[in-house]
Amino acid sequence: MPKPPYLTAQEAAAKLGVKLPTLYAYVSRGLIRSEASGNNTRERRYSAEDVQRLKERQEQRHDPTSVVAGALSWGAPVLESALTLISNGKLYYRGYDAVMLASQYTVEEVVGLLWEDDLRARISTLSKPISRSARAQIESLISYVRQYPLLESFQLALLMTAPEDPTAYDLRPSAVKQTGSRILWLLMAVAAGRVEENGIAQTLAQNWMPSQPSKVTRLLNAALILLADHEFNVSSFTARCVASAGATPYEVVTAGLAALQGVKHGGSVNRVEALLDEIHKPTNARSVLSRRLKRGDDIPGFGHRLYPEGDPRARILLELMTDTISRSPALSLSKAVIQEAKALIGEEPNSDFALAVLARLLNLPEGYGLGLFALSRTIGWLAHAIEQYQSDRIIRPRARYIGHMPHVD
Repeated sequence: MPKPPYLTAQEAAAKLGVKLPTLYAYVSRGLIRSEASGNNTRERRYSAEDVQRLKERQEQRHDPTSVVAGALSWGAPVLESALTLISNGKLYYRGYDAVMLASQYTVEEVVGLLWEDDLRARISTLSKPISRSARAQIESLISYVRQYPLLESFQLALLMTAPEDPTAYDLRPSAVKQTGSRILWLLMAVAAGRVEENGIAQTLAQNWMPSQPSKVTRLLNAALILLADHEFNVSSFTARCVASAGATPYEVVTAGLAALQGVKHGGSVNRVEALLDEIHKPTNARSVLSRRLKRGDDIPGFGHRLYPEGDPRARILLELMTDTISRSPALSLSKAVIQEAKALIGEEPNSDFALAVLARLLNLPEGYGLGLFALSRTIGWLAHAIEQYQSDRIIRPRARYIGHMPHVD
């Protein structure tokens, strides 16, 4: 069951191992947020997130080694960043609610926010018009890489383009933003299957569902914004480490793509797509999910450790899909799966589930849900690269050696 976002005074004090007066002192110092319990009494409830954060700080002071050992697995923060905050069940980019951004802004404007800290700095996915010769060369590249699955097509396109772009070695922020724009545009062209000079979401919509481009543009724009960054997930942390070594943005994005494909990260989208294929129709949902649990298998696409009350990205995407295309076999199936999953494991759908449903709704080829995720997350990887280049520090943790000690002759 999901953990409650608030604790009673007694629960909070017990978790911290302190007496109630000490808890109240923490509140007065702004270390723990509290609010009225809402039951017409004088009792207050206390933020479980703040209590957990304070407990981790206490543990770090008392036993720094144990905290560091667990920091790389959902533990205490290990690096500073001004990009993304996940707090109280919400996702923020530079202080702006990502759900609000997804409903009111374009993905290009959000790229400007993440890369330049300015919503008005709308980036262009193409820094200058394409010449005929350049267009022909890129179209030839696209026709070659598109014979492979989409994620591999992205990787091949980057590997084949990087040697022809020496300006990528200029790691000053303004230059990285230009390189990043070219990378985004290249991946967009590969995903769309052709060279276009429109916005990212519009280009994808026109080529993925030309019968309803305006409706689909809205959906894709929201998905691209909501999945752009998510703090130090494994692919973003990988990208950040690669950037810290002074590698180019092409290499940063290539590294991010490699990490994203793991089944414990973005590869989960493919697992959800396979699950939906297995269920096939709403009436099969309960029996298929029950069999998975009996076999000891998990149900991919449900639950998120950072969102005990439900993933807000999935919630808004599923709502937008219902509002945009209300009658669809894909949505009927998704509603049945969500209902049965809630009944069986008590978890809400996460963004992996929403992306798989979106891919099914648009009748996209296999792997395109993950491809959309990769294109979106490229925005975040490049934002992390820009931030890391500016810090000019290499990420190089030390290992706690637990092997055999040196042999003495």
